[in-house]
Amino acid sequence: MIQLNDIEKIYKTKTIETLALNRVNLHIEEGEFVSVMGPSGSGKSTLLNIMGLLDRPEKGQVIIDGTPVLKYNDSQLAQLRNQKLGFVFQRFHLINDLNVFDNVEIPLLYRKTPALQRKKLILETLDRVGLSARVKHYPNQLSGGQCQRVAIARAIVGKPRVILADEPTGNLDSAMGKEIITILKELNENFSTTIVMVTHDEKLSKDTNRLIRFFDGKQVN
Repeated sequence: MIQLNDIEKIYKTKTIETLALNRVNLHIEEGEFVSVMGPSGSGKSTLLNIMGLLDRPEKGQVIIDGTPVLKYNDSQLAQLRNQKLGFVFQRFHLINDLNVFDNVEIPLLYRKTPALQRKKLILETLDRVGLSARVKHYPNQLSGGQCQRVAIARAIVGKPRVILADEPTGNLDSAMGKEIITILKELNENFSTTIVMVTHDEKLSKDTNRLIRFFDGKQVN
């Protein structure tokens, strides 16, 4: 599904170079639920950005569905992200001036999905994450857990094959965090959605099929 071959990523400033990822080789199978763990600065978020085509490595190859994609231009990468990938972040990244319905609608607008189909998909997705009664609410009227469920709805409304989640429970208490993991597990088990989740929580990692550990930019297991 997603294959990384000999990936190297370097961040440069005027005075220093930091090797964020060092010759990473990783294969994510379709339908897996994978957790990625490691200390701060170990390269976890950089790994997710490379997988999600939000950043390019200095060396190596990213292969999605058997196709090398780093040769794609920015427009082609954006189209691929919109069609196959969904993103969930720790800080939700909702637009405060838009209500729940309109926040979830954004990926479908980029796809130019017809209005009636958009409405059907959005309402079905909000029902799936338990937010049918919050369609017209704004982010500042929701709890942290509800905001994260909106973010998940936005990520899955276009039915992507892969969800990339960067500390999706990091800003939530343990009860809310369990709710979010339950939603992700249901997506994985009921819809065969491939999920790669960065987390600091060992307990959450036990709910996934495979645990990958990183240290100093290297995969250590």
